[in-house]
Amino acid sequence: MADDLQETLTASGPQMKRGWLSRWTPESDDFWRDQGSRIAWITLWVTTYCLLLAFATWFMVSAIVVKLTGIGFALTKSQLFWLAAMPGLAGGTLRIVHTFLIPIFGTRKTVAVSTALLVVPCIGWAWVVHHPATPLWILMALAFVSGLGGGNFSSFMPSTSLFFPKRLQGTALGVQAGLGNFGVSVAQFLIPWVITLPILGSAQSFTKGDRSALIYLQNAALIWIPLIVIGAAAAYALLHSVPVRATLREQADIFKEKHTWLMTSLYIMTFGSFSGYAAAFPLLIDRVYGRFEHAPDPLRYAFLGPLVGAAARVVAGPLSDRFGGARLTTLSGVGLVGFAVATAAYTTPTHVGQFGGFLWCMLGLFLFSGIGNASTFKQMPMIFPPRQAGGVIGWTSAVAAYGPFIVNGLLGTVIASTGSPRAFFIGAAAFYAANIVLNWYYYGRRGCEKPC
Repeated sequence: MADDLQETLTASGPQMKRGWLSRWTPESDDFWRDQGSRIAWITLWVTTYCLLLAFATWFMVSAIVVKLTGIGFALTKSQLFWLAAMPGLAGGTLRIVHTFLIPIFGTRKTVAVSTALLVVPCIGWAWVVHHPATPLWILMALAFVSGLGGGNFSSFMPSTSLFFPKRLQGTALGVQAGLGNFGVSVAQFLIPWVITLPILGSAQSFTKGDRSALIYLQNAALIWIPLIVIGAAAAYALLHSVPVRATLREQADIFKEKHTWLMTSLYIMTFGSFSGYAAAFPLLIDRVYGRFEHAPDPLRYAFLGPLVGAAARVVAGPLSDRFGGARLTTLSGVGLVGFAVATAAYTTPTHVGQFGGFLWCMLGLFLFSGIGNASTFKQMPMIFPPRQAGGVIGWTSAVAAYGPFIVNGLLGTVIASTGSPRAFFIGAAAFYAANIVLNWYYYGRRGCEKPC
C-alpha cells in the first residue's frame, strides 16, 4: 500500500527492481545514517539540476518576447503580455498531471523523460525567431509548449519529500526549490548576453528607436539543449524510486481535505506571486518606464527579482525547520502586503528617476514570496502523512504555477483599461492580507488546528 513506509530494511540494504527500491525508511536513524542519506542527497542534487533547467526553459519566453517586436514581429502590447502568460497556463495545467506521476511511474522514469522533453520548446523557439511573419497562434502554441518545464516541479518536489525524514524536509525542499527557482534568474541573466554571440545560425537586426544592433535570438533557446541531454542521462543512470505506489483514485483523497485547499491558497500567495512577477517583470519595466528618455533596459534588471526570491527560498528552508513554517509564512504575507502597496505608488511615474524605488519595491515582493515558498513547503509535510503530503505539494504547486498566466493576463488587462498596473497591486495586497488571516487561524495561533 502507498502509505506502507515503515517496513524495516533487510540487512543487505534497499533492494532494487527495475529502478525501484524495495523498502524505504528515512525516519529510521540507523538506516538514514548507513544508507538512506547518500541515496537521498544524490537524488536531490540530480533532480535539482534538472529542475533548474526546467525553470530556465519555462521562463526563457519572458526574456525572448521583449525582443520580438525589435526584430520585425508585428505584435501589440497586449499580445506580448499574453505570450509571456502562456507558459504559465501550460505549466499550471501540466503540474496537475505531474502531481500524480511519482506514485505511478517512480522518480527515475518521471525525471528522466520529463527532462528530455524540454528539448522540444528549445528547438521550436530557435526556429521561429527567424520567421517574423509567423502567425500569432503558432507563437502562442510555442509559448504554451515552453510550459513543459513548469510542470516538472509538481513531480520532482513530491519525489524529494519522500526521500527525506520530516526533520530535514524543510531544508531539502527549500534547497531544491530555491536552486530550481534560480533557473528563472539564470535564463534572464544569460539570455541577454548569449544572444549577442555568433554561436549558431544567422543574425537578426534588432531596432529600438534610433538604435540598432545584430542579435542571435535563437541562442536563447539553443543554449539549453546540451545541458538538458546531460540532465536526462544523469537522471536515468543515477536515480531510483521509493516504494510508494498509488492509483489515481487513491491519490484523489487529498481533495477531501480542507487543508489541501487552505495550503493551495497560501502557495498561490507565495509561489504564484514569485512565478507571476518573474514572468511579468521584464515587460512590466518596459511598459511602465520604457517611454522615458534613457529608459532602463528590462533585461538588465529582470534577473534580479528571481535571484532574490530563489536565494530567499534556500535560506528560509532551514529557518522553517528551526522556527516553524507557519511563523515564516505569516512574515511572508506581511512583507508581501507592505511591498505590494509600496509598488503601487511607483506605477504611475512622472520621470525615470522613480525607477529605483519601483525596482526596490519589486525586489521586496520577490524576497518575501521566496521566504513563503520555503515555509509553506515545510508546513505541508507536517500537516499531512507522507503519501498525501506528496500529492498536496504537487497539487498546490500546480495551481500556483498559473501565476505567470494570471499575473500577465491581469496586468495586460489592467494596463489596457487604466493605463497603469496600480489597481493590480492594490488587489494583490488585499489577497495577501486574507491569507495572513487564514494562516494564523489554522496554523499559527495558540491552540490552532494544525500547528506547524
